[in-house]
Amino acid sequence: MTASEPTVGAVGATDSDGGGDRILTIPNVITLVRLLCLPLFLYLLFGRNNRAAAASLLGILGTTDWIDGYIARHWNQVSELGKILDPVADRLLLFVAIGAILIDGTVPVWFALAVLVREVVVAGTTMVLAAMGARRTDVTWWGKAGTFGLMVAFPMFLASESTVGWHETARVIAWISGIPGLTFSYVAWALYLPLGMKALREGRADRAAVSSGSR
Repeated sequence: MTASEPTVGAVGATDSDGGGDRILTIPNVITLVRLLCLPLFLYLLFGRNNRAAAASLLGILGTTDWIDGYIARHWNQVSELGKILDPVADRLLLFVAIGAILIDGTVPVWFALAVLVREVVVAGTTMVLAAMGARRTDVTWWGKAGTFGLMVAFPMFLASESTVGWHETARVIAWISGIPGLTFSYVAWALYLPLGMKALREGRADRAAVSSGSR
C-alpha cells in the first residue's frame, strides 16, 4: 500500500472518524498471510523440488500485494500499521525469493545481486534515517512499480526452469518484466535520497518544536 490514503476501519468496515491506527484490517490480514506463506514457498522449492508450484505460489504472493493496496484505497482500509507492514513484507518476500531462487540456480547471478544490493542499501539507509529521527517516507510509485516488475520476473525465472510447457515463454516474460522492474527500483532509490534527507530535516524540526514547546 502506498502513501497518504484515507484512514482505516475494522475488517470489512470503514472508519469515517479517521482512526488510521486500526490493526485488524483486510489488507493487514492479507499481508500477514503473505508472510506466513513464505515457509510453504521454500518447502515447495526445496522440500518437494517442485519449481512450477513454487513459481505459482510466488506469483500469487506478489499479486496479493496489489490486491491489498486496492482494498486499502477503495474500502477506506489504510492504516498506519499497513503503511509500515506492507513495505516490510515486500522487502522480506523479495529477499526470500531472491535468495531461494539464487540458491536454486534459476536466476542469473548478476541480476539477483543487482536487486539484492539495491534492497540492502535501501533497507540500511531507511534504518539509519529512522534512528536519526527522520519522518517515515511513503513508498513512491517508482518503488511500487519496480517491486511489481521484480515480483513478476522472479516467478517467471523459476517457471522457465521447470517442466511447464511454456517455460520458454516464461523466460521471455521474466526479462520483459525484470529489466524495467530493476530500472524502476533504482530510479526509486535515486528519488529516495532527497526524500530521505527532507524527512530527516522535518523530523528534526518536529523534535525541536516539541522541545521548545515543553519549556
